[in-house]
Order: sequence, then structure tokens, then C-alpha cells
Amino acid sequence: MSDVPQLNKVTPVKTKDWWIKWIASFSLLISMLFASNNIFPINLWFQGFGLIGWFIVAMIWNDRALIVINTAGLAFIFNGLFEYYLEGGILLP
Repeated sequence: MSDVPQLNKVTPVKTKDWWIKWIASFSLLISMLFASNNIFPINLWFQGFGLIGWFIVAMIWNDRALIVINTAGLAFIFNGLFEYYLEGGILLP
């Protein structure tokens, strides 16, 4: 026998929150890829989608730290999108 401790998974698999967190996580990874290649503002849309997903998971889990960080992140993302579209003349002529 090996002295290596076995890791037991405690997170349920393929539940509603499991799907949301993985889709949101991939959305955030795509956002990072777009940001690193300066593909703007689509990176903000993917990041916003990922943050909304993680906010939903935080609400399901009733995790206040995740609720706070994702709410703040969404506020920053929406601020950036608003500024982008305002300066581009899309929101106001």
C-alpha cells in the first residue's frame, strides 16, 4: 500500500450548479484569451457572462464572498462596456 492520501471529491458532479460553474469558467478563460490578444470589447462580454454564471453559483451556494467579488466584477465590466459604447457614439449620438 502507498502512504499517499486519497482525495475524495465532495463536490457533486453534473448538477445544475456544476454545469453553470464550468460554463462560466470556460467563458472567463475565453475572456482572458481575448484580453491577452487585445480583442476588445468582446473580451468584456465573455467576462461578464462568466461573472454572471459565477454569481448564480454563488447564490445557489449562499457563498457571500463569491457574491461580493462577482457583483463588484460585474459592476466594473458594465462600467467598461458603458464607457466603450458611450465614447463610440453608440449609446449617445
